[in-house]
Amino acid sequence: MSGIHIAFDLSFTHTEGRWASAGSWVGRDFPDVRMFMELAQTAERAGVDMLFFGDGSGIPDTWRGSIEPAVEWGIQWPRHDMAPVIAAMSTVTSSIGFGLTYSSTFMHPFYVARLLNSLDHVTGGRMAFNVVTSTRSADAANYGYDELLEHDVRYARMEEFVDVCQALWDSVAPGAIVRDRDSGRYADPAKVSPIHHRGRFFTVKGPLPAVPSPQIRPVLVQAGNSPRGIAASARFADVVFGFGANLTGQLRHRRMLDEALVAEGRKPESVGILWATQVIVGRTEDEARTRRAEVLDFWDEEAVGAYLSHNMGYDLSTLPSKFLLGDLRDQLHAAQASQAGLVSRLVGEYGDGYRMGRAEFFEHGWKSATGIDHTITGSPGAVADALQENFAATGSRGGYMLSSPLGMPSGLNDVAELLVPELRRRGALAPRYAGRTLRENLAP
Repeated sequence: MSGIHIAFDLSFTHTEGRWASAGSWVGRDFPDVRMFMELAQTAERAGVDMLFFGDGSGIPDTWRGSIEPAVEWGIQWPRHDMAPVIAAMSTVTSSIGFGLTYSSTFMHPFYVARLLNSLDHVTGGRMAFNVVTSTRSADAANYGYDELLEHDVRYARMEEFVDVCQALWDSVAPGAIVRDRDSGRYADPAKVSPIHHRGRFFTVKGPLPAVPSPQIRPVLVQAGNSPRGIAASARFADVVFGFGANLTGQLRHRRMLDEALVAEGRKPESVGILWATQVIVGRTEDEARTRRAEVLDFWDEEAVGAYLSHNMGYDLSTLPSKFLLGDLRDQLHAAQASQAGLVSRLVGEYGDGYRMGRAEFFEHGWKSATGIDHTITGSPGAVADALQENFAATGSRGGYMLSSPLGMPSGLNDVAELLVPELRRRGALAPRYAGRTLRENLAP
């Protein structure tokens, strides 16, 4: 049985009130790069495998058609491009990896392939690329789209996007660079080749004008949870980002991914899933419960509505006083909005025909927005027990993408300084930085 891999999700360390919560920085505020550099050093001391940044480029404006609630309450914004921050963190660490997100729906593969190659050089082979499709209208509007691409079209574009990136990363062979000082010959032209890609979405001549990076290709991460998304993961992902809130859903995802991997001619044991899991760790059970209660003080309906509407891509302010859950699910589908998360959980729990009131929905939404409804809370021993039990139940391949709803940096510092050492003491973790590159260190 392989050991647990641990990544930290830093996507929202400064939003949804974390910037002002107990245990947050005083005298430093986002985007001060020193915050992240110090957290990176703390995480590396603990032996955390990877620091991960999700991304979104639009200010949430789905709720009531306005950015005002998101701006006022700091909901899912501000969001900076974290590539320079990763470069800075790499200068004060030597082994921990870094995950960076870009959207295949809006970005061009030549730009992204070149950037990731450069970052893999800067970090010494420690980069992962989380390739996503985009479901948010606020993001789409910034790239000139009047409406979102249809769901399956987004995944078809993603697959071609990755194909182009991989071809570009391979367009300069590892042995192409000669650097012969005596003759002045820099590279072997026979090992540098255009890719001449002409596809449905992209036309790219190539080759990549870059020296092959330490990993050649960054570790590829993908988070699709729908059948189409899982099929895309099976095609190219080295590591999958999964939703960790529900064991039934986890088992479904693992089973469907294994079947899709076999269909692609890949070995299921070669691809681990990092389950997105929110934790609150205290030195005692009482301390953990007290810190959990602090999280709930921030939210009201405007903040919850802005958060959920943005992440679904659907204006929940239009909900009637009573509605069928199945009707809401169908409306999300018709709007090309995301059906994952809250609505899918409610349909699974109550059924399509359940008539839910608006107030009841927002009570569930409040718990979903905070993540409190699926947060593992407790002492280091109690949280470690829960993670080990879940890891065994889901096939012992991969690990956890841990986040915290608490202030930055105290929430994740507690994970690094209390939980990770407890897991390591038990022998539950994968070997600490067993290889030179992130790909080697994340191997199942």
